[in-house]
Amino acid sequence: MSSNRRNFLRNLTLGTGALAVGLPSIAAENKEDGALQRAYEKASANQRFNMSGYAAPKIDKVRVGIIGLGQRGGDAVQRLAYIDGLEIKALCDKYPDRVTKAQAGLEKRGFQKPKEYSGNDGWKAMIENEDLDLVYICTPWSLHTPMAVYAMNHGKHAACEVPIAKTLDECWELVETSEKTRKHCMMLENCCYDFFELLTLNMARNGLFGELVHAEGAYIHDLRSLNFSKDGYADMWRLKENYRNGNLYPTHGLGPIAQCLNINRGDKMEHLVSMSTNDFMMGQIANEKAATDPFYNEFAGKQFRGDMNTTLIHTEKGKTIMVQHDVTTPRPYSRIHLISGTKGVASKYPTPERIAFGHEWLKEEEMKALYDQYTPPIVKHVGEIAKKVGGHGGMDFIMDWRLIDCLRNGLPLDQDVYDGALWSSIAPLSERSVAKRSRTVDVPDFTRGAWKSNKPVNLTLEGGGNTGVRKI
Repeated sequence: MSSNRRNFLRNLTLGTGALAVGLPSIAAENKEDGALQRAYEKASANQRFNMSGYAAPKIDKVRVGIIGLGQRGGDAVQRLAYIDGLEIKALCDKYPDRVTKAQAGLEKRGFQKPKEYSGNDGWKAMIENEDLDLVYICTPWSLHTPMAVYAMNHGKHAACEVPIAKTLDECWELVETSEKTRKHCMMLENCCYDFFELLTLNMARNGLFGELVHAEGAYIHDLRSLNFSKDGYADMWRLKENYRNGNLYPTHGLGPIAQCLNINRGDKMEHLVSMSTNDFMMGQIANEKAATDPFYNEFAGKQFRGDMNTTLIHTEKGKTIMVQHDVTTPRPYSRIHLISGTKGVASKYPTPERIAFGHEWLKEEEMKALYDQYTPPIVKHVGEIAKKVGGHGGMDFIMDWRLIDCLRNGLPLDQDVYDGALWSSIAPLSERSVAKRSRTVDVPDFTRGAWKSNKPVNLTLEGGGNTGVRKI
């Protein structure tokens, strides 16, 4: 939390200052409740810059520095290298061998060698010393907010892997820093750029589903082998995150449906309730592994999150959202992606994707006709190239290309800092609800009321679309 906001909250809690006149004393643990949220919105209304719809000055060639070259970062280096109008200026990782590996991949393709940084504080040196336009962050979750904030405070735009924050204080810090510096802070939610998700978003924008009333998303992905692998995540950080009990990874399922519902752009999340099952698997796996391998002793006997978390969200306009999280049980992968309206419904999982405008799912030829008519321009422009470059079937590349094209052409981003903060906030909010026997928890309005006038995401390429792709 920024010092300004801390001071404001302190004044309210103590009942001091003109704004606090007539307000009751508020305990520190309740500082995010509805009354305080409304008071903060009122107090800061004239002190903020709205980043929703903000178009930063055009950048002819986007100079990028990438932090974190493990599983996600290493792939990002290769994808970004296919985009014209972009220069990879610097690479950074805690471990020097990862920098060397990423560097080798670029050299094979004839790229000029980026500056190398490594060690625990190498990322700070990179941000301080390099002339960068964009810092691209692919590190463990706990480093996302500190790195994004540092980048913005040093005059760089920030793009960060999910979730972009772990706590509500971090969410507010990102929002306040982005507004103060007028630097973009985008969470790299790649699932917003999957082909069916973009199709249904465009259809929703064109009213084919009528008034949307309910949506569902999820991250159901059996990660047992990866989370417990010694070679999976450095220092076993991902496994350690699972000590927290809630929906720890909500954004893959939530992001696309939040866009369909115009959240932060005509509607807002109001409150949620969250419930977790007991842990029937992770603790047992940890104990079994520790019995034969001392490496796992630190995880034996620990309390892990529940195997399945279900979170229900109610919006200001009376719509409902269900988001689930399960990375333990042996189930097929699913993000659900269901949107239901007064005229129709769309659903992706289980595959194949389906759409209905009545009691029967559309036939294959009818689905093809919808794809032909409502596939948005961005997919028609780079969709086939994206499939060749790769990255979860191409959606990673569409995300990267769209980000760079917006920066080069001075266009607002599809996902702004308010989206990243809101979608990520569901994790700590769900933890709070679970800990309180699934009691209702208010969802902060990170736009501070601007959701009422913010405009929905524009899926056209008006003013952009001229960013090319290097030879594959």
